[in-house]
Amino acid sequence: MSINLDDSKRTAIACKLAGMKEIQNLLISNEEKLIAACNDQEIRDRFGKMLDDDRKNIGILDTVIVQYGVKGEPKETIIKMVEEIEQLMQGSALSLSEKAAQHELLKHQQFMSGVLVHKAAQVVGADVEAAIAPLNTINFENRAHQEQLKGVLESLGVRELTGKEAEQGLWARVQDSIAAFSGIVGSAVTQTSDKSDLNIQDIIRADHNKVNMLFMQIDNTNDPQKIQEYFGQIYKDLSVHSEAEEQVVYPAVRPFYGETQELYDEQAAMKTMLAKIKSMNPADSTFKAKVEALKQAVTAHVRQEEDTMFAAIRNNCSDAQKEQMATQFKAAKSKLQEQAMAHAN
Repeated sequence: MSINLDDSKRTAIACKLAGMKEIQNLLISNEEKLIAACNDQEIRDRFGKMLDDDRKNIGILDTVIVQYGVKGEPKETIIKMVEEIEQLMQGSALSLSEKAAQHELLKHQQFMSGVLVHKAAQVVGADVEAAIAPLNTINFENRAHQEQLKGVLESLGVRELTGKEAEQGLWARVQDSIAAFSGIVGSAVTQTSDKSDLNIQDIIRADHNKVNMLFMQIDNTNDPQKIQEYFGQIYKDLSVHSEAEEQVVYPAVRPFYGETQELYDEQAAMKTMLAKIKSMNPADSTFKAKVEALKQAVTAHVRQEEDTMFAAIRNNCSDAQKEQMATQFKAAKSKLQEQAMAHAN
């Protein structure tokens, strides 16, 4: 069975995420330039807080792309647009308020891209929705930033046109806009504003949740094409996940976790099962039974990791060590995904 998974919907989402990363890096570059060009300390502080959020959000976006597991490239139009805006932002053709206005438009574009990815994920599959879930934090913050930038534009624009301050103070406008983002939006922004990355348990658990969603989707369909699509993603995700664990996580926990060898052995058995199912036709009457056996093996493996290995990590690793392990794990997964894509091509 071919498991290259050239599914157009998933590839389109991957390209959209790659484009969002290009824009996210541009947002960071813009805010650095706006801070350097602005003499108003209050506005500089506001741009500084946005910059802190956006530097954090590039890490979240990287996590989403790795968890999604399908690699894509940004459209040429996005790359060209980024180059043109970079030239405008570092040149003198635009005033400070005009540069801030351009930045507000980018925030709107990034917010709408995030919303579209979220809505598309709901249509394509529960596993996709699970993988891109952290994107919601970026969406909420970009929407809040966009409203705050309207206050910045009001202040800068009136000052440039008249030499005087706007009648409504900047921060009154900002506070009015923030008040509209209460409840879940405000909660998401507040709760994540100081967290630059997820720890290793968060990352591994997200992988576990995604593959569980894929198994559920196979359970709920008898369409061979859909079964092939879902198993193709399971094959890719589990192959990369297990190899990255064996490169990064298991060597790190071996000194304080006595069941590490059992985890290696379980994953070796799962790799054998994956290879056998890969060779089968998804229309085969025994295919789903083989997938169910794989699911049971994965479930038992997941239970051991989350019940005992995670506890060992919590008891023996600092927060910094857990976040460093997560960064290394994501890097290993990204490299393995790139290698798999190159091999498939």
